[in-house]
Amino acid sequence: MKKIAIAIDGPAGAGKSTIARMVAEKLNIHYLDTGAMYRAVALKVLNEGLDPSNHEQVVSILPSTHIGVTYQYGIQSVYLDGEDVTHLLRQPEVGKAASAVAVIPEVRMKLVELQRNIAQNYSVVVDGRDIGTFVLPNADRKFYLTATLEERVRRRWLEMREKGYNQSMEDVKKELEARDRNDMERAFAPLRKAEDAILIDTTGKSIEQVVSEVCRYLPDLSAYGR
Repeated sequence: MKKIAIAIDGPAGAGKSTIARMVAEKLNIHYLDTGAMYRAVALKVLNEGLDPSNHEQVVSILPSTHIGVTYQYGIQSVYLDGEDVTHLLRQPEVGKAASAVAVIPEVRMKLVELQRNIAQNYSVVVDGRDIGTFVLPNADRKFYLTATLEERVRRRWLEMREKGYNQSMEDVKKELEARDRNDMERAFAPLRKAEDAILIDTTGKSIEQVVSEVCRYLPDLSAYGR
């Protein structure tokens, strides 16, 4: 069966991961969370006691860093050096470190190679910052999700509360602003809307509304398999 790829890009807190996961489920294909892969590298950096923003230190551990992705019943698990670390990746300090390591070209190239290999072997919905512009420029369909900063802060703050992290809304806002700067101003594969991507503003919309809007732009995929 022909494999298909759907790319969903956008800033942090725009709802990419949630929407991508639900669209993949609706189409019965795999969801690839690329952000979790960068978080896994960041976790390795932190575990080694290194500075995530120090280029030389981060690059020095890449040859011995092995990231793996598996699927069971359609659910993605991320492995770091053979250990399932999925449950550790949403910690605030890991997210902050991931934003730092993600601007390092060597990190991106290492993970992009893995992401492209997965997309060759599976039908996937992939979300990230540069999927439609760099990772999968020939994706079958591209979307760019956005929302106001206030909306994104509120969503991320609620997400952190649900996971048991007591960050203040002001801290979340500072974190998102910093991530936006890192993502948009990095020299290598910065965050931007692909020319052929469909722009969807998710501000004030429910998850179901956004999923329906995305799916309206998708062709009949019943002939495609995972």
